[in-house]
Amino acid sequence: MAETVEREWRPPWPVNVARVLAPHRRGHGDPAFRVDEAGGVWRASFTPDGPGTLRVVAVGGTVRATAFGPGAAWLLENVPDLLGARDTTDGFKPVHSALRTAVGRTPGFRIGRTNRVFEALAPAVLEQKVLGLEAFRAWRYLLRRFGTPAPGAPAMRVPPPPHVWARIPSWEWHRSGAEAIRAQTIIGAARVAARLEEDPAEDRLRSLPGIGVWTAAEIRQRAVGDADAVSVGDYNLPGLVGWALAGRKVDDAGMLELLEPYAGHRHRVTRLLEFSGLRPPRRGPRLAVRDYRSF
Repeated sequence: MAETVEREWRPPWPVNVARVLAPHRRGHGDPAFRVDEAGGVWRASFTPDGPGTLRVVAVGGTVRATAFGPGAAWLLENVPDLLGARDTTDGFKPVHSALRTAVGRTPGFRIGRTNRVFEALAPAVLEQKVLGLEAFRAWRYLLRRFGTPAPGAPAMRVPPPPHVWARIPSWEWHRSGAEAIRAQTIIGAARVAARLEEDPAEDRLRSLPGIGVWTAAEIRQRAVGDADAVSVGDYNLPGLVGWALAGRKVDDAGMLELLEPYAGHRHRVTRLLEFSGLRPPRRGPRLAVRDYRSF
């Protein structure tokens, strides 16, 4: 039976657990993430102490966390970080009306951090330059094939540790739908994963082959709670920011110009705008989902 430990934590701000943890869900059916009928959020993770599963739920102003497996104690210790305890909104002053409205609708919102760099890196690379559906399909396949049953939640899967990712054979990458470039990027990063955990600075991440500004930002947002990391190069983000803050679609340069007053909090702004529901009108057909497994 998996080791089970519990913790209660009362944050000094209102916490919406599902909203803070939503970025860690990699699509519908993510084997490492689920939300139960009671509103509890479950995450499976390979911690420095081994595999573990965490369930977090807010009851009133108290966060109740339960963890299972060898990594249980580590997961509980990191619950405050996961929910944004190290984040600060100092210096953040909304100057756009849409943003002020979003802030009012999400009191106490914080950017959390997992403190697990490679676990943020692998799915971010899978999501490079493809539709989310393609990336999520590959993530599901690889976790079900190479992950292990999550302690306390065996239907879930713990993402494999870096040394397992490094040994995934080429035909399994192909079956997942991930082409060779993304596979080699993950394999290369897995070989230096220990150094990345020690120092996930943007320049170190971007020194790795296949890791650019978009991927580095996606990693840092989740792993270290970087509230300023902007996903430059994202297909949808400039349109969202431009429409919400200026009433028009913009490109990456235009997005960065609009976000300039929020230096230090630019990722925070994009997250808040995502909650606003403001979206530019869709024009033209959706991009077709590709399937590298048939190539």
